[in-house]
Amino acid sequence: MTEHAQTTDPADRTTDPAEAVEPAEAVESAEAVEAADQAPAADAAEVPAAPEVAEVSEAPEIPEAPAMPAAAAAPAAPGPVPPEAAAVPAAPARVPFRERRRLRAALRWTAVVTVFTALGAGTAYGITRMERTDVPGLATESDGRWDYPRITKPPLPAGARPYDSDDPASGHAADLRALLLPAPAGATEDKALRGKDGWLSTEDFTAVFAEKKDRTEAGQLMTDNGLRHAAARGWTTPDGTRTRIFLLRFATAEVGDMVHGRMTGYGGSTYALVGAERVEFDERFPSAADPRGVHRYSYDEVKPRGAEHVRQAYVHAGDVVALIVQSRKGTAAALPFQQTVTLQSQLLS
Repeated sequence: MTEHAQTTDPADRTTDPAEAVEPAEAVESAEAVEAADQAPAADAAEVPAAPEVAEVSEAPEIPEAPAMPAAAAAPAAPGPVPPEAAAVPAAPARVPFRERRRLRAALRWTAVVTVFTALGAGTAYGITRMERTDVPGLATESDGRWDYPRITKPPLPAGARPYDSDDPASGHAADLRALLLPAPAGATEDKALRGKDGWLSTEDFTAVFAEKKDRTEAGQLMTDNGLRHAAARGWTTPDGTRTRIFLLRFATAEVGDMVHGRMTGYGGSTYALVGAERVEFDERFPSAADPRGVHRYSYDEVKPRGAEHVRQAYVHAGDVVALIVQSRKGTAAALPFQQTVTLQSQLLS
């Protein structure tokens, strides 16, 4: 009995390791073991069949844990990274809404600055290609001066000496007609003052004086002092200002100085011009504008004036005496008159 129990004890049976049952399946119920011990002896010779092991229900599936954010994930262990893990791209970081607004604002301002920079560069280039007088705000406003051509002194005859204001015996060797100031731009020339071949007679010159006795006396003065030549030029500018220039040449500088003194005075000119019976010395004419060696007396008409405003100046330079007259209906501007007298004086200096 004892031997049978030992033979039939399932616990003593030798089992192939390959056929071993999983621990969950090898557990026998207490009822099956007790039944085996109480089996009849007759059946002891037979090896009872192994009781069926109750099926163990499958363990429930455990849900996968949600993926942890990259920031909360534990640092990876050192070692090679599997190819599958390296191939998975990292999710882009989400930019906060406030940062996106700042980025858009920065892009808008950058575009605005770029556009205005391009416009400014184009405008600056266009301005540099323009003349100064064409640029609004930069054009120099006209102060009333006339646009005279470039003034150059005429050539001298071969072997002649230029005029020297420091030498009382010096005179002008150049052609007197070439010493006349040219007309400014836009002016209409007065052809009646050209005379014959550019030379003006004494009678044509003295016609500028208002009184008959003044014309006679001035004519006699020219004759007594040996007037050699008289030349004149005149023009009218678009604003209606009429200009007349008369040049009188005498034998020497001393004679020219004497004639100039007879025709002028600080209180007024000796002979009244047509339309300017009452005049006074022009104190506002700048003396610094007079070239060296040139003597000038300028006069302005006294108010009340006539239909025209008349300005006049007598200039002496060596053997030449000049009379410059400007007149205009209403008011004759002072600056063009001063400019004309100064340029003519420079040609004679």
